[in-house]
Amino acid sequence: MVELVEVEDESLESKQPGPSDNEDDYYTDTESEISSDDEDSDSDEETFADRLFALRDIIPPTSRSYISNKIESTSNWIKSSLVFSGKTIWVVSTSVLLVGVPWALAFAEEQQVMEMEKEMRMREMGGELLSPGSTAESVSQKLGEQKGKPAL
Repeated sequence: MVELVEVEDESLESKQPGPSDNEDDYYTDTESEISSDDEDSDSDEETFADRLFALRDIIPPTSRSYISNKIESTSNWIKSSLVFSGKTIWVVSTSVLLVGVPWALAFAEEQQVMEMEKEMRMREMGGELLSPGSTAESVSQKLGEQKGKPAL
């Protein structure tokens, strides 16, 4: 069976060189108290943009320039694409208005004329049926002028 024995380290029990425990009570640093108040007020006045700007030193200058160039080229590409698409939409919409509106008016007018012609033909056919010598009378004469008899 194994038996555990605690071994005390003498270096931990001996007093280390430095200020004594009582010296902290007598020492007062007025600047440290004031500076701690200033640090609090500075952090309150500091904006998010200031904090973000302070982080720029973390990224090396070569990486910053690479990232900046990529962002700039991407934004320029997006801007030129939007400008081109805006111009394209302008050209297409004005072309549709200049060509499409007159065509639509002409098409509507042609439809109206066709409807009027159809109505005129229907009136002529209706007048022929009601006038004497119409096709209905000629058919009945050919059949022998038999008048309709009531069924009862």
